[in-house]
Amino acid sequence: MVSILVLHGPNLNLLGSREQAIYGATSLKAIDAAIEALARELKVRVEIRQSNLEGELVTWIQEARDRFDAIVINPAGYTHTSVAIRDAIAAVQLPTIEVHLSNIYKREAFRHRSYIAPVALGQISGLGSASYLLGLRAAVNHLQAAGGTT
Repeated sequence: MVSILVLHGPNLNLLGSREQAIYGATSLKAIDAAIEALARELKVRVEIRQSNLEGELVTWIQEARDRFDAIVINPAGYTHTSVAIRDAIAAVQLPTIEVHLSNIYKREAFRHRSYIAPVALGQISGLGSASYLLGLRAAVNHLQAAGGTT
């Protein structure tokens, strides 16, 4: 069975109460439930984790190499600052989909640069919690096209 690691970066644990005009009112728990429901529908296994710590995210990405077939990641603020997360994704060579709730290109100029995008298979942003679901579908579609099974 295809296994996909879904990672949420810093401050995403505050979804539902944090800057609702930007991130919406949906909680992280509700997003995780939607991801799990879609995974069941697609007949894939997902493991979902959230951390505010850059090093913890790096460790999880490194450990994914032998346990998962792909990664869906919302690096949140680390998108624009973390060479370490970028290097970990490049090192494990797993298909990685970068997702964002908000459209990072319609926000402050410093958010327009993603260190993750150059090493990701693709990026989905600006579609709220649907970005995660589209990211999961994209990862599964990529694996199927590459010869993986679900």
